[in-house]
Amino acid sequence: MLDNKKAGRSVGRSGRVRTPAFLKNLRGVKGWKEATAWLEWRGIEDIECITPDQAGVARGKMMPSKKFTSNTSLALPSAVFMATISGEYPQSGNGFIYPEDDGDLKLVPDLSTLSVVPWESDPTAQVICDLVHQDGRVVEFSPRNVLKRVMAKYAEHGLKPIVAPEIEFYLVHKNPDPDYPLTPPVGRSGRPIGGGQGYSIAGVNEFDELIDDIYHFSESQGLEIDTLIHEEGAGQLEINLRHGDPVELADQVFLFKRTIREAALKHDTYATFMAKPIQDQPGSAMHIHQSVVKAKGGRNVFSDEKGEETDTFHHFIGGLQHHIPNALIMLAPYVNSYRRLTQGSAVPVNTRWGYDNRTTAFRIPRSDPAARRVENRIPSSDANPYLALAASLACGLVGILEKTSSDAPAGSAVNQDEIELPRGLLEAVALFEGDTALRDILGEPFTTTYAAIKRAEFETFMKVISPWEREYLLLNV
Repeated sequence: MLDNKKAGRSVGRSGRVRTPAFLKNLRGVKGWKEATAWLEWRGIEDIECITPDQAGVARGKMMPSKKFTSNTSLALPSAVFMATISGEYPQSGNGFIYPEDDGDLKLVPDLSTLSVVPWESDPTAQVICDLVHQDGRVVEFSPRNVLKRVMAKYAEHGLKPIVAPEIEFYLVHKNPDPDYPLTPPVGRSGRPIGGGQGYSIAGVNEFDELIDDIYHFSESQGLEIDTLIHEEGAGQLEINLRHGDPVELADQVFLFKRTIREAALKHDTYATFMAKPIQDQPGSAMHIHQSVVKAKGGRNVFSDEKGEETDTFHHFIGGLQHHIPNALIMLAPYVNSYRRLTQGSAVPVNTRWGYDNRTTAFRIPRSDPAARRVENRIPSSDANPYLALAASLACGLVGILEKTSSDAPAGSAVNQDEIELPRGLLEAVALFEGDTALRDILGEPFTTTYAAIKRAEFETFMKVISPWEREYLLLNV
């Protein structure tokens, strides 16, 4: 048993042991002294120092907790954050220069993100880290820093964005062979899950034990789920998060993805955030609700004193309408993402906006004036949450700064045959590189690095021969 000093506890006049409040925090401490006590109080043996790469995958190092609190310097090769999803590296060109020395980047733990790793058998904690160069300069192409850069741009104008993501994902039958299509899982009824289960409580109940683990794992990490529903797809679920600071919410999505995958594996099932994992089933989105408030006072700048819509509200929408096609590569980052953005797929492939209109890309939910917001329905769930939030908020900010006019709101339906977005990865990359307003907000180092990675991923994909090609071309051409 730990003694009172080591555990960070003190003894009062009555002789009763008082436990400092921070020790009970499920998530985050204020400094290294508190971190040391927090880890000792829980008997933590190991700690994972993690940071999201360009795909949103957790990269980092694991170490004994005592080494973590002994002022150990942490570093990762810079190439880790320039790799494609398949582990290859882009070639230099179009402003991107691959570092020949592959020098180290330093990991700086953000102690406000410290939490346990509830699925590990040994007592383990995790902390999200930021990336800096050896001389302390911010690494501008790291996803968490890109989002922080966008937040700083808002702060320069006395503004602060508020967001609430909604994340869709599929549970699928465990399938280690990528040559075979994914299939829906078998629920507690013993039968494969079918589609058309939107908002079905029975559909959710099919996975009661797995969902209980998701809730328990989330609660242990201090992650707050607002609601959970069954979506339209077979075995497709959606988790909604409470609104808040964009960096904090991106951190939560980053950790939620790990949590959901681990909970699914515990039940011999895969959880996937692919945009279109199963043919003829709906795709998975990451809808983003967005509002902007005054940094001082917190007033929603989308509404005036009378509760009416402001010019800033319409300029934000105008920015989304004009710049989202150019930022699509950050919202739909893979070849598979564009299989979701197709005609007649119940996904908005336009740049329209409307009131409580799910056929538009930018929906204005019904709310009171203080909660007036814009829901961006374009991002897919495969997007890196830091980059998806950065892209959407950057587009809105450009609209505010340039006073971009919005179109008239769309009516009850939008013609889904008219696709107003890029149709593929390379087209999206070209539009991304050509938008100088976005480049100024997101930063040159990130823009060139990200574009180079996406080009390299496309070239890797082009080496693969698909079943469609063998079926229709093999004996017919």
